Amino acid sequence: MDYKAPNNNMREIIYGGGIREILAQADAMERAGRDILHMEIGRPDFDSPKRAKDAAIRALESGAVHYTDMTGSLELRGEIAAKYKREAGMDVDPEREVIVTAGAIEALMTVFMTMLNNGDEVLVPAPYFPAYEDQLKTGGFVLRSVQSRIENGFRPQPEDIERAVTPRTRIILINSPNNPTGATSKLEELRGIAEVAQKHGLLVISDESYEKFAYDADTPHIGMASLPDMRERTFTISAVSKTFSMTGWRVGWLVHPAPLKMYLMKCHQGLATCANSFAQAGAAEALRSCSPDVERMIGEYRRRRDLMVSMLRTMDGIDVPTPNGAFYVFPCIKRLGISSEDFCRRLLEEEGVSTVPGQPFGVEDGYMRITYCRPENEIREAMIRMASFAARLR
Repeated sequence: MDYKAPNNNMREIIYGGGIREILAQADAMERAGRDILHMEIGRPDFDSPKRAKDAAIRALESGAVHYTDMTGSLELRGEIAAKYKREAGMDVDPEREVIVTAGAIEALMTVFMTMLNNGDEVLVPAPYFPAYEDQLKTGGFVLRSVQSRIENGFRPQPEDIERAVTPRTRIILINSPNNPTGATSKLEELRGIAEVAQKHGLLVISDESYEKFAYDADTPHIGMASLPDMRERTFTISAVSKTFSMTGWRVGWLVHPAPLKMYLMKCHQGLATCANSFAQAGAAEALRSCSPDVERMIGEYRRRRDLMVSMLRTMDGIDVPTPNGAFYVFPCIKRLGISSEDFCRRLLEEEGVSTVPGQPFGVEDGYMRITYCRPENEIREAMIRMASFAARLR
């Protein structure tokens, strides 16, 4: 049968060469007997906290196997509200301003589908998480890229965002700490972006999925909604996925302006109904008691970051800013005289190191993403192999 694309919006989506396709290729090579070092996939390599797992098991064994309230269990919404009070001084109403979602990705789609009309624009600093573009195109919306510069550590600048505003602009999407660069915005930059949003009457989505992965004193994580006069226009999105190494649990949340609850809920209902019931119990326990697990993990990731950056900086032809957050490095390889796609393909084929070229993240040729959510011995070996490969290109 001659199938056509399901809808016209999806015709513009790129269906190959992304992170998952590269991972599948690397996995196939590994199954064939190759020694592969996985530096492509962004998932923590730590186990989920034991207290969270025990809480989920107790919930499952006690019969918590049915729907929760569509907004999420009151227990988890209460812990989410308590988190923002504790960490940002925000008074969040768990009944009127919190929706528990099937991961951060569903929270994003809920906001897009609820707040945007066909053809509306979302300003997204690049490099950006590729799923943003896929989601927006699927919905018939427009991602308007705002290029960040390596000279600024890839931190988006307010003046660049303001220059990109058009009559169709509806939302500014900020992801700090950032996937794929690790860039973490400074307070004065966030204030500047907030001023742009207020001046032009724009909404803001603050994707804070990597909020705990902020390593340096001069760039702590700061939530956009915590800034003056920003609560009424900000949608804060986060999850237990990265913070607690619970990616497979699929529990995230959306903190939103209270007057929009009925509309957001209608969209969330159509997308997911509710998040997994017993996983919500584990997520509530994670927020309540598992901060020590997070602190240990963050300390290890800081050491891994420093190791990877120091080794990359010994490689002739590779330029890399120090990422202040997340668990990615986004080096520039333009001086090597090879396309990033060819570099990553050959690095995998010749050295068994799996990485991702920069183009899926919305940037020009010449960049690549490397994750450091792997054990130190694997990072060291991957960097040795990459140095050997890069030296052969010079």
